[in-house]
Amino acid sequence: MTTVPHALPPFHLAFPVHDLAAARRFYGGTLGCPEGRSAPEWVDFDFFGHQIVAHLAPEECDRPTTSAVDGHQVPVRHFGAVVTMTEWEAMAARLRDAGVEFVIEPYVRFKGQVGEQATMFFLDPSGNALEIKAFADRSQLFAK
Repeated sequence: MTTVPHALPPFHLAFPVHDLAAARRFYGGTLGCPEGRSAPEWVDFDFFGHQIVAHLAPEECDRPTTSAVDGHQVPVRHFGAVVTMTEWEAMAARLRDAGVEFVIEPYVRFKGQVGEQATMFFLDPSGNALEIKAFADRSQLFAK
């Protein structure tokens, strides 16, 4: 496992979902995120050591706007994680096996350039966009 040069504090992200049961199946089941606290209107998940909270707010759910990046239409509003290449490959396989439709299929972008990275984009059942990426050399995360 690649180490980060300094310890990072966990982030917290709250986002809307149209159905908490669907969020539990997707984040807890498909992505394998352990569930934390919950209430009738929200549920916490451990997302790679970070706290994400699905809030029941169907009126806030819609398909994200996209922006052209590297020849793809990337969802502007998205969140995700940077994982090891082994974890990224396993996640891509898990998502394919689960029948998740990719917004951007898993591929390596900036190949042979500074910042080369493996990336994939997909939506949760409520239309929230996620990106999972990996670097062969994690020191390239902020390289220019």
